[in-house]
Amino acid sequence: MRKTTRAILAIFSALTIFIFACRKTDGLNPVQNPDSEWLSGGTETAFDEGSGAFSHAFTSLPANLLRVHEIGDGQFGATFVSAPAPVNPGLGPIFNNVACSSCHVADGRGKVPGFGESAANMLFRISIPGKGEHGNPVPVPNYGDQLQTRALLGKTREGDVLITYDNQTYSFADGTTYQLRKPTYTFTALYAAMPGNVLLSPRVAAPVFGLGLLGAINDTDILAKADPDDKDGDGISGKANYVWDVLKQQKVLGRFGWKANQPSLLQQVAAAYNGDIGITSSLFPKESSDGQTQFDSAPGYKYELSDSLLHSVEFYVRTLAVPVRRNVTNANIQQGKALFTAIGCVKCHNADVRTAVNVSMPQLSNQLIHPYTDLLLHDMGPGLADNRPDFDAGGTEWRTAPLWGIGLTQKVNGHTNFLHDGRARNLMEAILWHGGEALSAKNKVVALSKNDRDALIAFLGSL
Repeated sequence: MRKTTRAILAIFSALTIFIFACRKTDGLNPVQNPDSEWLSGGTETAFDEGSGAFSHAFTSLPANLLRVHEIGDGQFGATFVSAPAPVNPGLGPIFNNVACSSCHVADGRGKVPGFGESAANMLFRISIPGKGEHGNPVPVPNYGDQLQTRALLGKTREGDVLITYDNQTYSFADGTTYQLRKPTYTFTALYAAMPGNVLLSPRVAAPVFGLGLLGAINDTDILAKADPDDKDGDGISGKANYVWDVLKQQKVLGRFGWKANQPSLLQQVAAAYNGDIGITSSLFPKESSDGQTQFDSAPGYKYELSDSLLHSVEFYVRTLAVPVRRNVTNANIQQGKALFTAIGCVKCHNADVRTAVNVSMPQLSNQLIHPYTDLLLHDMGPGLADNRPDFDAGGTEWRTAPLWGIGLTQKVNGHTNFLHDGRARNLMEAILWHGGEALSAKNKVVALSKNDRDALIAFLGSL
């Protein structure tokens, strides 16, 4: 490379770093930045309020990266079949679904099964008490750490789970009654004996948009909000989950998944291919059925998903934009927002955060975003407990779920099943299931007037 060329590149790099390091940083509170509040994903916000709102690429991707996003999009929707096959072979032999998009419908939220239906958009983590080599949950002998509810023709699925609900009636302070449905899970059609002390954790598929921006938040900014011993005495702790990074071969901060049990999007994607579809990759080269009676691969088998396709899917998810807010200046929604803050919801569902400077990908760099999460674990009380530890996450702890885009769930996914197992049938039920650290906030909601409750829900619907 010629000296003049090196000099030009050096000047360009310096200017790039300067521009992104010095981007407008006039505070994080959207009240002080009214224009930013509409832009949940910063500059990577999609202006779509319709059924496709969760499926837009970052708005500023150049053509070459948009092409990678499109390749990943195609792979995300690819249906796998049993081998041998000319296209997408390798399904199973045991699995939960046949494509990423089969669970993450329209890149959104999974739905709990109706009466008589099998769980198509949710899965069941299983383990036995104790901790594995890296602090991970201990797999169940003959089953692993996830129940595969489907199998190829001629193979036997691991089993299924029957979900039943018990409706319980409660009252708001003004006397208005409401019902919450408490789920009970029962194993059915198990292919082999299962220990009596198995721990079960049901989880619906979570939305996948905006994950790249969450991944771009600096670890130190997440950890700065942690207060595991509640030293400030506000009743809210916030705890980090440290999980095993397969590539780095060390424990790092977890931030993805219902219990923040995945450290990176790449590992999240590869683990889902392996556990959900039965597809092996360089990160997880071992079949999920390995060691079980369903296993049928030849000795020394090689992984099935190429690195290029795996990375294209990770890139697709990393570059999905966040839908724009609606009706931000509406008086009713402003009233709900004020209540959301006053009640204390915002202590965990943090509205504003700025992503780290990233000169290699400007779309993720130094963005003021509004995800409404702190990405930390919180004790949510016995009502929501799965009583299944996951690395450092306890049986009552869950990661604060991002709320951006939640008001479009009905329009995009055709339902309003919320929380990790979809038990809540609407946003108010999701609030009323909060316990543990959030019990005080939940009780304040119970004490609200109907007008205030409606305003609070209207605000959430605008996210």
